[in-house]
Amino acid sequence: MSARPAGAGRPYAVSVPKGYRVGRWEVREALASGAFGSVYAARRTPCADDKLPKGKLPEDGLSDDGLPDTAALKFLPTGTHTPRQLRHLRELAEREVDLLRRLRSPRLIRMYETLTVDDPGIPELDGATVLVLEQAEGSLDTLLTRSPTPDTGPALLAQICEGLRQLHRAGWVHGDLKPANVLLMRDGTARLADFNLAAELEGTHAYTPAFSTPDYTPPELLWSEIGERGQQIRPTADTWAFGVLAHVVLAGSLPLPGATTSARRDAAVRYARGTLELRLSPELPEAWRQIITDCLAPTHAERTARTTDTATLLRRVERAAGTPPSARPRPAHVLRRRPWATAATAVAAVAALGFGVSGTLTDSDSHSGPRASKPQATGYDRCARGDVCFFTQRDGQGEMCAWEGDDTDWVRGPHTCDWATTRHPRSVFNNGYDTDEGEELVAVLYYAENRLREQLGCLGVRKKANFAKPVAVRSHTWVEHC
Repeated sequence: MSARPAGAGRPYAVSVPKGYRVGRWEVREALASGAFGSVYAARRTPCADDKLPKGKLPEDGLSDDGLPDTAALKFLPTGTHTPRQLRHLRELAEREVDLLRRLRSPRLIRMYETLTVDDPGIPELDGATVLVLEQAEGSLDTLLTRSPTPDTGPALLAQICEGLRQLHRAGWVHGDLKPANVLLMRDGTARLADFNLAAELEGTHAYTPAFSTPDYTPPELLWSEIGERGQQIRPTADTWAFGVLAHVVLAGSLPLPGATTSARRDAAVRYARGTLELRLSPELPEAWRQIITDCLAPTHAERTARTTDTATLLRRVERAAGTPPSARPRPAHVLRRRPWATAATAVAAVAALGFGVSGTLTDSDSHSGPRASKPQATGYDRCARGDVCFFTQRDGQGEMCAWEGDDTDWVRGPHTCDWATTRHPRSVFNNGYDTDEGEELVAVLYYAENRLREQLGCLGVRKKANFAKPVAVRSHTWVEHC
């Protein structure tokens, strides 16, 4: 979605008057618009069932029902269109809602709820899907308009790459990464947004409508066939887009020559065919030059060989940016923000409560050594190496929530779990930590829903277990050993 000031350029895709009410939200100023929807600032209005008066929110900024005082409303239109257009618009809305409902990661914009407009008196709004989103301060696009090569560029690129890693590890491809789809929060950090072209992988490929921005589209997709399910896309499409975006942020220009989109598209095709040499900006530092060159390898196969995966790319980007490594499971004394009891004290406390591993769990399985390189999408195998995963059913079945690091509250923490408010986990898998960087393997200590006040149990590395009875787990932390 192309961000621009209210009133600038062509009319908004969805025009919503100031003061319009949808659900408990009142529309304020316009924020951004694009071909598939429009975004407006909104404030929460009091409802009879609100547990807190307006403006009296707890320290985390959310009311008891998890909604903030202000938000961004993204209106996805359904009115005044032909049946074919409606079908496409509905599919785009469903893609974004599906991803945001299933994924909660620190580098992805957060969705609080979805609404449907019921207003026959305004046909262009009636039936529109409304996404209630975390409100950002602006977009990378607007930042680059003010400052073509911002000082914060390298750090923002590391955060963007981290967001891609989170998406790819969850089995999704963004499909339309560009500056307008990177939002900047009040603290200056970046979030990925606009997932109406995102697609979930089915093996090595996903399928998405062929609407992506040409300047950020890899050469192989510029001439690929579009089947009944859309265009086949792979995670390396995001890798290419990241390379383009990095060149834009660091050099202030697109990496391929041409005064028009059409000319640059032709240049991408010639580059892929070997008749045009890639000439990056001479102002790029060498480390970034190599990263961008690898991201812009002309074919999917070459990009895969040069970048391996987004996790490997992220480590290179963080080193080039000079930023600390993104949060990954580490021994507890590294991850914890404030002093905790030692592992021995923690386990003693668990035992004193009468739980412990043997009291709460029944061991079902364990293993050591590397996982298969291509995990199956069933059971415990869904849990990526380095994660701790909890499941709604025994033996790793049902819905799963996975974490790489600590989480002090599965409902309001940085990595939330949708089903934690209504259901309790029935099984767990501590899939240890990826030791490629020499980190220690760590155990997982988990707690009751009253925010770490009650320790329920501990699970060692590479252990899989069923809960003997439903346990109200709602937070966890990594410890050196049980």
